[in-house]
Amino acid sequence: MHWQKKGVIYKPTGELSFSQTHAQVPFGFPMDDRLRVYFSTRDKEIQSATSFVEVDPDDLSKVLYVHDKPCLTKGDVGTFDESGAMPSWFLAVEDEIWLYYTGWNKSETASYRLGIGLAISRDEGLTFERNYTGPLLDRSIYDQVWVAQPCVMREENADGTAHWRMWYLSCTKIEVINDHPEPFYDVKYAESGDGITWTRTGHVCVGYDEFTDAIGRPTVYRDGDLYKMYFSYRNATNYRTDVQRSYRIGYAESKDGLVWERHDDRAGIERSADGWDSMMMDYCHIFPHQNERIMFYNGNGFGASGFGYATEGMMNDE
Repeated sequence: MHWQKKGVIYKPTGELSFSQTHAQVPFGFPMDDRLRVYFSTRDKEIQSATSFVEVDPDDLSKVLYVHDKPCLTKGDVGTFDESGAMPSWFLAVEDEIWLYYTGWNKSETASYRLGIGLAISRDEGLTFERNYTGPLLDRSIYDQVWVAQPCVMREENADGTAHWRMWYLSCTKIEVINDHPEPFYDVKYAESGDGITWTRTGHVCVGYDEFTDAIGRPTVYRDGDLYKMYFSYRNATNYRTDVQRSYRIGYAESKDGLVWERHDDRAGIERSADGWDSMMMDYCHIFPHQNERIMFYNGNGFGASGFGYATEGMMNDE
């Protein structure tokens, strides 16, 4: 596999009050004659909201429209998302769009806590309304500190019933490093019959190793008989300033979506020698578009430098 980088597409200008900085965790969503890209952005209080831009499907570097309103903002005081609502995964479900998102709330000892919520759009993705004011998934006996940034896939069982699958981030501990609380998180698995009530067993899909202390949002897709997962990963020490320890793109394969083998050397994309993605590459989303696969991803500063894209060339028949 080899990805061809095409450059940065968009970063906020700071002209919108809810979108002062960051275009984080980009997600490509086709919309008729345009390609919509949802992302998380931040206001002056560093609180996350969900919004989007639309790009030319024939030239993804050309932004056609910048939405001037948030689609989903922080929740009420005391709720799991009172400090921000960061998008993770969008699914078309009949005539609705389901958004699985990460809710943020502050922690005195660990900076923040996260949970997974569901919001639904019935106006073609312009606005999203919380399906519940509480989280679908929160910390548990299997997820000690927090859960976040799910990838959700809906498959069909042999009897025609729906089989929902989720790969999500699970924070298992916090360590204070250089006087700062640093989270350690891996990728775990959950499944559901309706996309709302999820069963967890603590099964780890992609875990820690001698370097990996944290893994960014997974993106999973089927390619023939294989499940393929891209993600970002980093060390826990000095990852904000040391390029050798910071986020880069990783890759894993599975025959069943449960047991995964890492092959980071096959990811086919690396950080640039200089420029917007030279320090970090993270939070990618991969999807098919015009007989290619497209990777949207963030660069330096966890999305502060905006998002860009890469292409993987011709796709095999699936």
